Formats: sequence, structure tokens, C-alpha cells
Amino acid sequence: MARGQNTRVNNQSSGNRKQQNTTRFRPYMRVKLVVFCIIVVLAIFVLVGRLIHITSTSEAKYKKQVLSQQKYDSATLPYKRGDILDRNGSTLAYSEKVYNVILDTKVMMDDEANYNPTLKALDSCFDVDIDKIKAYVSENPSSQYYKVAKQVTYQEKTAYEAYVEQQEELAKAEAEAKDVKNTGAHIKGIWFEEEYIRKYPYSTLASDVLGFTGKDNAGQFGLEEYYNDVLNGTTGREYGYLNDDSELQRTIKPADNGHSIVSTLDLNIQRIVETVIDNYNEELRDNFRAGDGAENMAVIVMDVNNGSVLAMATNKGFDCSNPYDLSAFYSDEEVEAMQERQVDSDTGKEPTEETRNTISEYSYVLNQRWRNFCLSDTYEPGSVAKPFTVAMCLEEGVVHEGDTWLCEGTLYRGGWPITCHEKSGHGIVGLSYSIQESCNVAMMYMSEKLGAEKFAQYQNAFGFGLKSNIDLTGEARTASLIHTIDTMGVSELATSSFGQGFQVSMIQMAASFSSLVNGGYLYQPQMVRQILDENGNVVKNIEPLLIKQTVSASTSEKIVQYCNATVVDGTGEKAKPAGYAIGGKTGTSETIPRGNREYVVSFMGYAPAEDPQVLVYVVIDRPNVEDQSLSTKYACWMARDIFADMLPYMNIFMTEELTEEEQQAINDKQQAIKDDYQNKRDEAAANSEPSNDTTP
Repeated sequence: MARGQNTRVNNQSSGNRKQQNTTRFRPYMRVKLVVFCIIVVLAIFVLVGRLIHITSTSEAKYKKQVLSQQKYDSATLPYKRGDILDRNGSTLAYSEKVYNVILDTKVMMDDEANYNPTLKALDSCFDVDIDKIKAYVSENPSSQYYKVAKQVTYQEKTAYEAYVEQQEELAKAEAEAKDVKNTGAHIKGIWFEEEYIRKYPYSTLASDVLGFTGKDNAGQFGLEEYYNDVLNGTTGREYGYLNDDSELQRTIKPADNGHSIVSTLDLNIQRIVETVIDNYNEELRDNFRAGDGAENMAVIVMDVNNGSVLAMATNKGFDCSNPYDLSAFYSDEEVEAMQERQVDSDTGKEPTEETRNTISEYSYVLNQRWRNFCLSDTYEPGSVAKPFTVAMCLEEGVVHEGDTWLCEGTLYRGGWPITCHEKSGHGIVGLSYSIQESCNVAMMYMSEKLGAEKFAQYQNAFGFGLKSNIDLTGEARTASLIHTIDTMGVSELATSSFGQGFQVSMIQMAASFSSLVNGGYLYQPQMVRQILDENGNVVKNIEPLLIKQTVSASTSEKIVQYCNATVVDGTGEKAKPAGYAIGGKTGTSETIPRGNREYVVSFMGYAPAEDPQVLVYVVIDRPNVEDQSLSTKYACWMARDIFADMLPYMNIFMTEELTEEEQQAINDKQQAIKDDYQNKRDEAAANSEPSNDTTP
């Protein structure tokens, strides 16, 4: 018992000591707690005061900083440039949405765990220089906008998004397996900026007409430039701002997309024309001199009854999607040399001391490829102008059916001997025969009866010396290239009567000649027939514009009759397609300086012969042959081949029975097309990967 009592006494003594100790320290702890609370309250008051000061004095400044940190929520919304369509709705040019990959290094570097996964995502999903990106991040850890990849496709963007989703799933699975908190894949700071790029599904097709786009959707050359304001839209804006409660709000002003244009071009006719040009350019390539089949080969196909251009092409051309690429025409070494050489900006030749405007040969060559010969270059039309001279004289009544002239090969006018192309002379020549056999002497006699004043007036009426005002950029001015009443002397009148001594453009000749065979109606050449909104609704119809009546219907009928005879039994015989009666006129003109043995040859034709609907104008500038003066046949053959493929497509039926030779030629051509198609199929099959599909 004594021991138990002692134990209880000791325990009581120990409890008393603990209670005494607790009582001893309690006042000190209370003081410490009070002091701590006072400090916390004072800190809160200081913070509140500071916030009030900042709000009252620097609110705008800090709001801007907050917004700047949300930069990726503020962006320009690009508009979609309108499409260019052919007359049947086929797309010739369109805009495709692409994406620029933007890296916000500040967001990425908020957590060190983000660094490697983010860079790995970029390296895995995009074609980027990862070392370059690492260097940029190291030097600019606070950057919020770094374009790491440009114009990636929608497929690449979705592949990246799938990659991120996959990494998120892996991170989640790993966290569950380790029974830890899931912190995600740590791919941070990557976002996408939208823009559009211009696409041309047919590459080089109709490049002379379409042109291309440069920076900021600016159209260059062709329809892209002429209709730039129509095709372009207005950018939108997505941006953020702080409301009265300092909450970030987002506002979107959508972009207005551009309008589309429906051109007068027919894709199939354009393809026919370009195929024929390519064939003859290759046939004559390196024939007499190194280079293309001619300095220029060009074709215009026009609806004679309204001025609509169905096709327009040259032998130059370029890839509309990559207009600066010359690799298809020159080696890398040649391009490099051109970039170093300086040339005269007008002639492309080595500059002289007098030359002031010089550019690199590379720039000159590019501009020559982009230049549309059908609009921008001028030349003397030659004998294609003779039907105009006859039409003027018929209209004024100074010549009549039954009139004849004696051609002895040379006529002296203005003190100069002016020769006919038939130097021995044609003998007695009548109206129809003068066109059919292209007699210069007969034209000179006729123009003398008409007189210089009337001749100049009619040239103006036909549009020579005036811009045609076609809706394409780059049309040449020819006012200074036509003789006026004051400058047209005796010899000038004589040479002008058969197409020498003045210059025109192809589009002028095509439009004015159409008026000769359509009843006398001159239409403004037209490239676009409709403007559509982004939903395909018609915004504007562009109707054919009748300018004037150049000659009477009776005169037009006679010109058709004479030109038909030219193809049946005259200088245009080689232009006749099998099974079709057409009309037309050949042309040959000597270039300046005279005596250089360089010529421009041409053929102007129309079909059907009795009811002209469509016109084909072929011009070959300095063909690559030894004797250019005798090369009109190439222009005739090109027109023949175009008519042969185009007229059936246009549902213009044959008007004549085929000879056995013509039928055999058609059969051979069709067989060649079939063989070529089969060869391409066989080649494609041989180059394709073998299939593992064993399904019978």
C-alpha cells in the first residue's frame, strides 16, 4: 500500500508541475500571437493600399500588360480570296486555308517540365530545324510569337492534334499506374495562325490569262491583277479586352471573303490550244537556232458574235503557283549566272554606256515569261489586214464586183519600188482574187482610190491605234504606231494597205476581224462574264459591250465570201481541217529593221464558213526556221489542228464528206491518243507498289 500511495503522490506532483509550466508560458505565447496578427493585418493594409494606388494611377498600363500576355487570343482573321472559274464552272484558281505554327516560349518556359515534350512535339509533327528553335528559346525565353513553321496543311495540323491527344492519354495512363497526380503531356505554348495560299489546279494552264498573286494577296498580271479588288476581301479581327470587372472579354469581327469571277475561258478549248502550241514549239525547237520554236507563238480563240475570249495562250507560260521558278527551262547554273549578269531592261541585251535602266538578266527573263504577247506586244499584221482594206473600199463604194487591177510584181509609190509577195506579178486581179492570193499591188491601187483621210478614219473605226479595253492588265498602247492623216504620205498609204508600216496587238486584230465576219459589229473583248459572292450567288452579270458597227452587213457578207475562197483555193489551203469548211486569211510581215530576214507569220480563221461562230488567230513571231518568209504554213497548220479538235467539242458538225486520206488521218490520230493513254496507264501500273491484297 505504501508503494501505491507513493506512486499516486508522485503522479500528482508531476501533473502539478506540467500545469505550472503551461501557466508560466501562456502569457508569452499570447503576446507572440498578438504581434503576429498585427503584422499580418498591417501587411494586408499595405497590399490593399498598394492595389488602390495601382488601380488609381496605372490601371490602363496594367490592363495593356494583361492583354499583351493574352496575345494569342488576339489575331487578324484572314479573308478568303475569291475563286477564278471558267465559263462552265471549272475552278482555275482558288484559295486554300493553311496554318503557321506559332511558339509562345513564355508559356512553354513557365514550367521546366514543358521544355522537352513541346520541342519533341514540334520535331515529330513538323518539318522544322529543332536546333534553331532551341537557340531561339534560349535567347528569347519571354517571346510570345515565334513562327516555327509556315503554311502547314490541315492534315499536318490534325496530325499534330492527334499526337497531343495521344501524349495526353499516355500521361494519364502513366499517372494512374503510379497512383500519382496527372500533370498532362506538358506540351504547351504551341498554337496556329490561319492564312490562305493561292492554288492553281492546272499549274501552267492559262497562266498568261490568270497571272498570279504575290505578298498580301496582291494580284500580279492577268485576271489576278485586273480583278484584284473584286477577288480580295476584308480582314477580320479577334481581340480581347478587359471589362469593368477586369475580366478578359473576346470580340470577333469576322472577315469578309472576296468575290469569285466566272471567266469567258473554256477550259477544254484552252487545253486544246496549249497542246497545239506545245507540239509546234517542240517541233521547231533548235531547228535553225538554239531555243524555242519561235520567239513567240500565240493564239486567241474568240466568239465572233460577242467578243468573249474562249482561249488565249503563248509558248512562254509559267507555273502560276510558283512563278519565280525557272528550273523547267534553265539549269541551276544558268539561273545563277542570269542573276549575276546585268542587261538592258528593254532589250535584255548587255547594257551599253547609254543604257540607264538595267536589271538582272534573271528579272528580265521572268518578266518575259509573265508578259502576255497577245496583249503586250505589237507587230505589223501583214496580209491579215488586206480584208480590212477591201472592206473600207467596198463600204465607200470606190471599188465594185468586177473591178480588176494589173499586178506586175512592183509598183512605185512615193519614189519607192514596193513589191508584191509574188515578185513576178499576179497578172489581172479581181476583188476576191486579191484577198485569195494576197496581192499587194491590188491593195495599193484600191487604197489610192479611197484616199489617206478615209483610210485613217476607217483604221480608227476598226480600233487600230486604240486600246481594246479588254479586262486584262498589260495591254499595249498603239496610238503612236499608227499613221495619222498628217503622217500618211503616198508610200505610207501604199504599205498600210497590205498591213505594213503600222503596228497592232493580237487582241485588237481578233476583235476587229470579228466585226468583218459577224455582220459588222465591233465588240469590246471580254474575259469575265459574271461576279459571284462566296455562296455562288450572282453579284453582277457582265454583258457583252457593243462598241460600234464598222461595216454594213452586205460588206461583211462579201468579206466572208472572199475569205472562204482563200481557204478553199488560196494562200490558206493548209488551214482547212478535215470535214469542215472554214474561212480565213494568212499574213506575213517583215520585222524592223528591214532586210534582217526575220518575219511574223499568222493566220486568222473562223468557222463555220457560212455562219461564223468562232475565230482562231495564230501568230508566230520569228519562227525557228531558215527561211521565215515561207513559214506561214506553220500558222495554218496550228489553226487547222485547233479547229479539228475544237469544233467537235463545240458541237459544230462536219459540213463536208471526208476523203479516204482524211478519214485515215483521223483514225491514226485517234489510235495515237488511245496508245498514248494506254502507255501512261501501263507506266503508272509499273511504277505503283505491288499490292498485298490476295482477295480473288
